[in-house]
Amino acid sequence: MKAGSARDDVLRLEGVSAAYGSHEVLFGVDLRVGRGEVVGLIGPNGSGKSTLVGVVSRVLRPTAGCISVDGGRIESFGRRELARRLAVVPQGARLPEGFLVAEVVRMGRTPFVGLLRGAGAEDELMVERAMKQTGVWDLADRPVEGLSGGEQQRVVLARALAQGPRVLVLDEPTSHLDLRYQAELLRTARAAAASGVGVLVVMHDLNLAARACDRLSLLSDGRVVVEGRVEEVLARPRLERVYRTEVEVFSSPGGPLVVPRV
Repeated sequence: MKAGSARDDVLRLEGVSAAYGSHEVLFGVDLRVGRGEVVGLIGPNGSGKSTLVGVVSRVLRPTAGCISVDGGRIESFGRRELARRLAVVPQGARLPEGFLVAEVVRMGRTPFVGLLRGAGAEDELMVERAMKQTGVWDLADRPVEGLSGGEQQRVVLARALAQGPRVLVLDEPTSHLDLRYQAELLRTARAAAASGVGVLVVMHDLNLAARACDRLSLLSDGRVVVEGRVEEVLARPRLERVYRTEVEVFSSPGGPLVVPRV
């Protein structure tokens, strides 16, 4: 599904700039993710991708511009309210030791469980569904510290899905995963979009991005160079200019195939 009007957008950045101290990193970034859409954020190392995730997850305050989540300004939400709408899977997320896998995934329901309502049948159903979607159901009774890096990555994703978010942000989610689980994770992202979630996924692998995403946004030196259909964005002259290396771009049934010249 493609994003049409602003009413369809579950995540929208307008003129967003950000800095670390006096060092500007993002410059007037516009980006939108529609309901039911997977948008890939690509770009070379140091282009500002992780900083953008930081401002969307409210770890870093933007110096200019505005961010909207599910139709409301991000600063208008309390932490619990925002967590009911937005789930983020950061790079290298560390799981709390001393817990079983099922207990960690159940933490995703924390924004919905308060003093007046404990965990109920609906919460348990969400947890079970998230674990099955990510292939960690059979690991439910395993201590998280005994898991491999790839297994931990899938548990973090399961916890995010258990939140039942309107917006899912994935920062390099396929790192530490072998080919099978890369494919399964991206199928899970597509399935989340099919259920109406807007998905923003940060990726280094252009070929995976071409196959998993509806649209791409190419970031370079803190600015959006181009956004649009996969075939438009992954054009050879533009990629060579941004990545500063020669590439070949081939057509394939699954989308463009980008190969660096060695």
